[in-house]
Amino acid sequence: MKRKFPQYIHQPFQVLWFETDDMLVFFLSIIVAHATGGFFWLLPLISPFATTHIKMNYPRGFARHLFYYTGIINFKGYPHFFQKKFQD
Repeated sequence: MKRKFPQYIHQPFQVLWFETDDMLVFFLSIIVAHATGGFFWLLPLISPFATTHIKMNYPRGFARHLFYYTGIINFKGYPHFFQKKFQD
């Protein structure tokens, strides 16, 4: 059985102009703000734009590849990063 690789692995899912990792930072900052309160409620407003500004220095989708290279996540249909030999 043949499996087809996706054409573009570097194009992540987007919601408006935010990618999924920006949305993750946004929701995590909401959780932190809810748990701590105070001036931490500024985090959900600032953090997505800060991460977007930082990510502009890197290729699109680099965060998912970074997690893949560290072994935290696996791409569906791809071998594990630490796998050196595999068969067809």
